[in-house]
Amino acid sequence: MYLSYYRLMAEPFQLTPDPRFLQLAEAHRNALSSLFQGVLMRKGFLVLTGPVGTGKTTLLHAVMHILSNQSVSKAPLSTAFMVNPTLTREEFLEFILDEFEVPCSSTSKPRRLAALQQMLVDTQRRGSTAVLVIDEAHLLTAELLEEIRLLGNTDSYREKMLQVILSAQPELHAVLQGRELQALKQRVAGWYELRPLNLHETKAYIEERMHIAGLEGPSPFNAASVDKIFSHSKGVPRLINLICDQCLILGGMARQPLIDAPAVEEALAAMGWEIERAERPKLVPQLASVSASAPPEVGVEFHSCVDLLIQRMKQRRATAR
Repeated sequence: MYLSYYRLMAEPFQLTPDPRFLQLAEAHRNALSSLFQGVLMRKGFLVLTGPVGTGKTTLLHAVMHILSNQSVSKAPLSTAFMVNPTLTREEFLEFILDEFEVPCSSTSKPRRLAALQQMLVDTQRRGSTAVLVIDEAHLLTAELLEEIRLLGNTDSYREKMLQVILSAQPELHAVLQGRELQALKQRVAGWYELRPLNLHETKAYIEERMHIAGLEGPSPFNAASVDKIFSHSKGVPRLINLICDQCLILGGMARQPLIDAPAVEEALAAMGWEIERAERPKLVPQLASVSASAPPEVGVEFHSCVDLLIQRMKQRRATAR
């Protein structure tokens, strides 16, 4: 184990979506702030997309963590989080009822929908918010996307009762271009894009995760090693995690206090990676879009609120060590 050698309290580069290790690059900060704003303002449908490994799931968990904070809302948040959307319509409805903890002994769809409707009404009356989060949403069938749209039609004369966040790979763009899904596409209040990190963000990402894990003092990854990691990961957080974890494993075994460029190459070889990697895929240039219905000053206010909540999360992390 390299934890004792580098004096760490936790593994800094695990692949699990732990919001404790959230490191906000520009695109991630914009997306998190906008999703937070969209849910609190009950905008209805929100979409988060990004290439594989760019941190969508971690960001979703962070959004839910912040929304659930008692300083945001006095009433508990009602949430349903789906990670495997390859379901039939019947299975989907059953899953939603289970996740929202809605009691319904009937297998009749009308009665199940009535029970769900009542839960949404009760949630709104107590001043809370019902949020449905679907990860890997690009795997949803057109039939199930239409079912989700119909659920989203549940609203009062003032606001949407069910907030839906669809998180997906960029393929969802093409899926929603179909004629049968135009009604859903028109209901999307905000569409936010994640991208790989640049070199500066990669350096900050590595250093912050090391310090969150308990590192005191400078990071063992020097500038040359960060350059090498960025070159081979193309700034994709998941790949950065894989490379850095392997570097720490080998560095701990060799009692190597400094991780330099040759150490990174040794780690890549141990992982069976080729030296030359494919070029970074072209991405939609827009980092994050904000719903046109939200005035600019409101966006600034929510952005500041998110910054404050993130700072509180980090302070709690520091005192918990």
